[in-house]
Amino acid sequence: MSQERPSTVYYFGTCLIDLFYPEAGMAGIELLQSQGVRVVFPQGQSCCGQPAYNSGYRDEARTVARAQLSLFTEDWPIVVPSGSCAGMMKKHWPELFHGTPDQARAEAVAGRVWELTQFLVNVLAIRLEDKGEPVRITWHASCHAQREMGVVDEPKALLRQLRNVELVELAREKECCGFGGTFAVRHPEISAAMVGDKIADIETTGATAVISGDCGCLLNITGALDAGKRPVRGQHIAQFLKERTHG
Repeated sequence: MSQERPSTVYYFGTCLIDLFYPEAGMAGIELLQSQGVRVVFPQGQSCCGQPAYNSGYRDEARTVARAQLSLFTEDWPIVVPSGSCAGMMKKHWPELFHGTPDQARAEAVAGRVWELTQFLVNVLAIRLEDKGEPVRITWHASCHAQREMGVVDEPKALLRQLRNVELVELAREKECCGFGGTFAVRHPEISAAMVGDKIADIETTGATAVISGDCGCLLNITGALDAGKRPVRGQHIAQFLKERTHG
């Protein structure tokens, strides 16, 4: 996947970054800007509609998503620091608006959506210089990033550019952490068992940090780590990369 290098991009920040991980959102913007790209952040943006969509409330999801369609009028790439939200916009918006007056707009927007690491690697060909101390980490790949956006190798490629970072891959990387948005609320026992398996996998790596590209996963994993008083921290990949390369 490749595209001509743009001078300007839109940035869709996502709800969870806005509410819980604003520093990760800013780090993503700074990484893009470090490559000479102008970043436009439409101030009217809110939610992609995924919570309502995944719960079966299609009309409500359309209402929320429709409010975003008019924000991205220029023909610029839309970079999203979340595989989950990017997947909703790219894969599900066209179906959500199929047969409505907004179908063409939804399809046009969807065609310009990129997950952040995918964009950094495949479009900007970013090169990173590590300025941090030696550290061992592991990578958690979210279900939507892998299965809907096809983001598998890009995050690891970025992490492997960092000379003082040892990346130890999870044995069960493709397994869900158990969050799944409202799934964790509706099925707490199953969710808890799944995140327990994920934490056990993380601990076998000997990593001091687990890095991910989706804040929903981070909320779930770090919450369980904190509850169990495990000495492993969780961090969004954008913030991790920014800290390693800015010193």
